[in-house]
Amino acid sequence: MSTATLTSKRQITIPSDVAKRLGVGVGDRIHFVETASGDFLLRPVTTDITSLKGIIGSPKRPASLEEMDKASAKSAAVGASRRK
Repeated sequence: MSTATLTSKRQITIPSDVAKRLGVGVGDRIHFVETASGDFLLRPVTTDITSLKGIIGSPKRPASLEEMDKASAKSAAVGASRRK
């Protein structure tokens, strides 16, 4: 059985064998799920990349280099005016 120690910041390090079995790594999120009996289960938060499809709409047409230059210049001008 693997164990972990709670730090003063209420953090734990998940033992490597447990992390491997959960299929989690650095930067992954984990849910703590309370059961009816009061125990807790660790569940990796997994999101399939295909679920992100359609969140950002497709552009009507690609922007030209000239349009990108104008947008950059406009953004830089707005940023400069805010810093004054």
